[in-house]
Amino acid sequence: MRVELQGGEGPSTRPADRMSKRLSCAICGVRDRALCGALAPEQLPRLNRRACQRHYQAGQFIAAAGQRQDWLATVLSGVVKLTRTMCDGRQQIVGLLFPSDLLGRPFSDASPFGAEAATPVELCCLERPYFEELLHQESGMKHRLLERTLNEVDAAREWMLVLGRKTAEEKVASLILLMAQRLGSRNNGAATERPVSRFDLPLSRTEIAEYLGLRIETISRQLGRLRVAGVIDTEGGRRLAVRDMGKLEQLAGKEPV
Repeated sequence: MRVELQGGEGPSTRPADRMSKRLSCAICGVRDRALCGALAPEQLPRLNRRACQRHYQAGQFIAAAGQRQDWLATVLSGVVKLTRTMCDGRQQIVGLLFPSDLLGRPFSDASPFGAEAATPVELCCLERPYFEELLHQESGMKHRLLERTLNEVDAAREWMLVLGRKTAEEKVASLILLMAQRLGSRNNGAATERPVSRFDLPLSRTEIAEYLGLRIETISRQLGRLRVAGVIDTEGGRRLAVRDMGKLEQLAGKEPV
């Protein structure tokens, strides 16, 4: 069954953009971390009736910068690139959205950034008026939004440090650490083994180079050094395993807590 979003144009009309009825919110894998996790269990059936899922292929545009957007969405799976295009056509990745992150701007018709699927992406979409009504009615959800917004401001300031002051080694290690924390699945293995975090790199080496302001040769060289040092391992394709998280944090210049 095809479910239409009301109140405006949807994210895309290309064939690869598929829409389906939302699965039960009660079994959603990201709800505890998402904004809607602030809602009480008895509120979930209504939320489930109003939501729908959208599916995007890697490389597909989700929304253009400045495009009217009458919906907001929680990322269920995959990674979304936020991009900014300059007047001469150059494009820069300015941010990444991971599962449980919010795509879209409440109380604003458009975003200054474009959104593109870096990997296959699933979104849980809600019409803007309904989403904003929830924020007005649910103080817990509003509090989560404010807390998340402040965290994003802190993360943006931290990323300014990464780009402006850190070495190439620290930049690559910082990005790998971020992805491991947001995407990695832990496999503890035997009791004597260190935990290993595994994930698929959502960006190509060219995209990583553009994101970090480095040359692609530098990215390849730094990844090679991390492998030789036993910090990471590649497992075919874009599959990557972090074998020494403590060392990765050290190389990223992360201050001990």
